[in-house]
Amino acid sequence: MKSMAAMAGMISMSASLAVYANDNGAAVADSVIEQQNQKLLENTADKGFGPQSPRDLSNPLGENTRQFSLAPQHDQLNLCNIHFHKNAEHKGGEFTVYAGNGDGHGNHTGFLYDGELAASQLAPITGNICPTNNESLMPGDTIEVHYVFSSAQINPGPTLGACLNDNTMNPQLRVEGQVLVLVNDRSALDFNELAAIGERNGYHQALNIPTDTGTPIQYAGSTTGPAYNENGSPLLVSWSVRPNVAFVDIETVGEWCNDNVFEETQAHGVRNLVTHPSLLSPM
Repeated sequence: MKSMAAMAGMISMSASLAVYANDNGAAVADSVIEQQNQKLLENTADKGFGPQSPRDLSNPLGENTRQFSLAPQHDQLNLCNIHFHKNAEHKGGEFTVYAGNGDGHGNHTGFLYDGELAASQLAPITGNICPTNNESLMPGDTIEVHYVFSSAQINPGPTLGACLNDNTMNPQLRVEGQVLVLVNDRSALDFNELAAIGERNGYHQALNIPTDTGTPIQYAGSTTGPAYNENGSPLLVSWSVRPNVAFVDIETVGEWCNDNVFEETQAHGVRNLVTHPSLLSPM
């Protein structure tokens, strides 16, 4: 039998993307997103999948009542991974502006900060920040940070595999979500501090998750990412997403991408917003 870490790698990579997604990066038509959503419904129907993520945080309705115990609060779990997505995966709070359909592979889609920024915050920077596919993060960009916690006895590390081990076949998982806006401002928050890790009361923890960005919206869902645009995520996750954004110095995000224990070097893609009631938990 494969180890849990190996299985996690298979889970994160096995779900195939749409053959009709656009491989040249151009935006796909609404019909492509509709086809992907329909395929997701077909591939999850009557198969026992739990509720899915991401979702519109302002909509409490849902018909997926698969029961699982919500994970304890994050300070009673072990931090296993930190990563972020380019644009917010969730919609709600201060991030409701749709970025567009993207390429069908999770690029150039998701949700953006609703507010306005000063010209100084948007001033160009030199060098590339967390580059991928010949693109770099820019001042004004929105990202959604996921602090992932597990009930398994693990150490923080790369990928979802760090959240699982061979001795805990069904760990409870919790994700603390925080949407950030990248600004050219050395007085803004330092991402290295936001992502600082250490032990607290015997648990691996993210030491500086923001506490001033609104009361977290909690719900039952799943793992995310564009690999699940057409396939259900099998992992059950307790979500806690803060509704307000925080502003972070873009240069510090680049510093973190250059050196972190999670081996994160770039932003992840965004899964299509899950909207069908059968795939959402009641909130």
